[in-house]
Amino acid sequence: MKTINELQNEVIEEFSDFEDWMDKYQLLIDLGNEQEALDPKYKTDQNLIDGCQSRVWLQADLVDGKVIFQAESDALIVKGIIALLIKVISGHTPDEILDADLYFIEKIGLKEHLSPTRSNGLLAMVKQMRMYALAFKAKAQEQETN
Repeated sequence: MKTINELQNEVIEEFSDFEDWMDKYQLLIDLGNEQEALDPKYKTDQNLIDGCQSRVWLQADLVDGKVIFQAESDALIVKGIIALLIKVISGHTPDEILDADLYFIEKIGLKEHLSPTRSNGLLAMVKQMRMYALAFKAKAQEQETN
């Protein structure tokens, strides 16, 4: 299993192959399209991320101590962004997720090439993923003390 930083570095490398931002957007769209569709039962209001202009559903499950994320969006670019986040963060422990510095977002130039609303949406997605990790961590600690 690769570390979050190893995965971030892979993403940075993948994006550095392209100079042109239109190509990078295409890469994002492709990533979004490759992602498995989210089970309709997870497309609930409860799973919708606040702060996103488009609709983004995020489902998190704790499997063998690791957080597994699944998500979907009705916007192509956003679907690609969440696919990137899942690629980097999913399958790691709550602690690894909470301790991670997600530097790849800056490094691939995502932040400055997104509209302010999309940028806020990206931050909202990251925040939501961390909230899930925090909740799973708290739950695990609670079970240890009982």
